[in-house]
Amino acid sequence: MTANKRQHLRTRVTVKFKLFHPALGERTVTTRDVSDGGVFLILDDPGVLPVGAKITGQVQGLMEDAPFVDMEVVRFEAAGLGLRFVNP
Repeated sequence: MTANKRQHLRTRVTVKFKLFHPALGERTVTTRDVSDGGVFLILDDPGVLPVGAKITGQVQGLMEDAPFVDMEVVRFEAAGLGLRFVNP
């Protein structure tokens, strides 16, 4: 059995999230869950980005001028990508 190394509680929440990355282009996807430390994004082709890849993103539809956040891929699975928030 693998130990859970999570530092932050995840909350299931579904919102639109716009991604920006050279390999993906600009793409709007959906979140599966979010925590203080990161987000899981539902993606059809999650293997296109390796662990360690840097992505910029922005929540859509909750506020007019939502901030852009920098993230790093920490894992991927068939359903999508697990990303952690990084400070610029």
